[in-house]
Amino acid sequence: MDDDNNCSCTQGATTSEALFSFGVIADIQYADREDGYDFCGLNRRYYKHSLCHLQSAIEDWNRTDVQFVLQFGDIIDGCNAELKMSETALGRVLEEFKKLKAPVHHIWGNHEFYNFSRDYLVDSALYTKYLQEQTFLSNSYRDQSSTGDDASEFYYAYQFCPVSKFRFVILDAYDISILGRDTSTKKYQESLKLLREKNQNENLNSPSGLVERQFVQFNGGFSQEQLDWLDEVLTYADKNQERVVIMGHIPIHPNSTSDVALAWNYKDALSVIHSHHSVVCYLAGHLHFGGYCLDSYGVHHVTLDGIIETPPESHAFGIIHVYHDRMVLEGRGRILDRVMHYKGYQTFHR
Repeated sequence: MDDDNNCSCTQGATTSEALFSFGVIADIQYADREDGYDFCGLNRRYYKHSLCHLQSAIEDWNRTDVQFVLQFGDIIDGCNAELKMSETALGRVLEEFKKLKAPVHHIWGNHEFYNFSRDYLVDSALYTKYLQEQTFLSNSYRDQSSTGDDASEFYYAYQFCPVSKFRFVILDAYDISILGRDTSTKKYQESLKLLREKNQNENLNSPSGLVERQFVQFNGGFSQEQLDWLDEVLTYADKNQERVVIMGHIPIHPNSTSDVALAWNYKDALSVIHSHHSVVCYLAGHLHFGGYCLDSYGVHHVTLDGIIETPPESHAFGIIHVYHDRMVLEGRGRILDRVMHYKGYQTFHR
């Protein structure tokens, strides 16, 4: 991360009371196994201790009385599937989340699909669409969780309003993907065709030689149906003068992440977002060492550091305080403090 993009959370944060606050945490990737390394053998992964980090985060959030928490996906590691421990590992993490006083919104990442099918996830505690806001639904003609085909083709996206004039939108960054879907489905077949067109490597997780390096198996993208739904949500938000925060597991701006940790069709997502004035921020995980940029349209892109690669002596979670004119990220450990002013306001950097 570029230190020039960092900002003290104390600057400009005392002129008014926060409207509300919420917790953020990404890439817990718990597993009951000894420490290991990433696929490149470079970055250490603390599988067991990730649960201790989650416990510390929950204690902190409970003391702060956050209104809700966003869990950005990869809640358990894919190695649990190989160990036949997926349900046990998920159960242990969810037991910790039960100690949280506030509701938690779960986002799905690639490791969810290494362990479970979409059908399983819909019937699990990781499906938190029941927390969605209903007012927009009553004014909407589009079913935001279905493509109009059978249920096996659905995408997991919804929106909610913690207070008046602020809307949060959760996107499904693996709507177009070969992960988690039955091989007989239309979306799987279309996703596989696209991936093989862009990536001719024998190992589809390898970006070697690729022009568009985001086209690897551990990434995914957004269907046109989902982008049409997002456009409708943002049109509603524009009309009602709301501010919108969008969340997904995978980053969508190349300056907020590495070129191999981007959504497949990130340009399509940005095109929709930039056609509306209501969006102030996009939050993501996936890239374990984090990232940030303020794009030319005034949208902040924050990629959170991952718990899985956080040493026991540190932390990697945060609290975001929301004001009328800005959001203030109060980080813990590896996650740095940041003040993010909305469009039309000056952003200060230390």
